[in-house]
Amino acid sequence: MNLIGVGLYTFQEASKLTNASSQELRRWLKGYAYKAHGSDERVISAPLWQTELAESELEGISFHDLLEVRFVQAFRKHGVSLQTIRLASQQAREIFNHPYPFTCKRFQTDGRTIFSAALKETGETQLLDLVKKQYAFTKIIEPSLYRGIEFGHDELASQWYPVPRSKAIVLNPSLAFGKPIVTHGSIRTSILYDAFKVEESKLFVAKLYDVPISAVEAAIRFEERLAA
Repeated sequence: MNLIGVGLYTFQEASKLTNASSQELRRWLKGYAYKAHGSDERVISAPLWQTELAESELEGISFHDLLEVRFVQAFRKHGVSLQTIRLASQQAREIFNHPYPFTCKRFQTDGRTIFSAALKETGETQLLDLVKKQYAFTKIIEPSLYRGIEFGHDELASQWYPVPRSKAIVLNPSLAFGKPIVTHGSIRTSILYDAFKVEESKLFVAKLYDVPISAVEAAIRFEERLAA
C-alpha cells in the first residue's frame, strides 16, 4: 500500500497525539466483543468506521483517522455514548457524502442538527441544555478542535498544526508519513529531540540539521509534552 498522502501512526503514537488510550483506540477502530447482560452470549461491537488501513497488513491508523479520533475523544469526554457517536457518524457520512464526517468543514455548521437527531434516537436526553433549550453541542464540539486544521479543495483535512496558536509543528500526510515535523526544515520532531538529548546543545542540533534554533526548541517542547 502506498502511504504517500495517507500517513501512518501506531496506536501508541495516536494515543499520545489524541489523549485517548491505546485500548480505547483499538475498541473504537477495531471493534470488540463483550458478554450481553445476564447471558454468556458474546456480542460483537463493530468498529465506529472502517479505517483507511483496515484492509492492509499494517497495524495502525491514517492521518484522517487520527483527526477523526480527536473528535470521538471529545464526545466521550463529555459523556456521549459510542452508540450515539456511531449513529451521528453514519448519518453525517451519508448526508455529506464524506468519508470523515466529523472533520468535514460542513460538520462545523450542520453537526448540531445531526447530533440532535442522534441523541433523540438513542434517548440520551441528559445532554439537553435545559436553560438554553438546545443541545449542548458547543460544549461537545469546541472550536479549538478545528483550529490548526487546514482543508484541501476536496474538503478533506490536508494538514494539522497540533500546537495551539503556533505553526512551528505540523502533521502533513504527504510529508514524513504524517509524523510531526518542524515547519522550518521538515525534520521530524522526534529526530531533533533525540539529537538534543544526546548532544545537549540546541545550537549544535540546529546546525547539524540546518534548522533554526527556534525549530529545535519547538520540537523539544512538543516531544516533552507528548511524553508527559
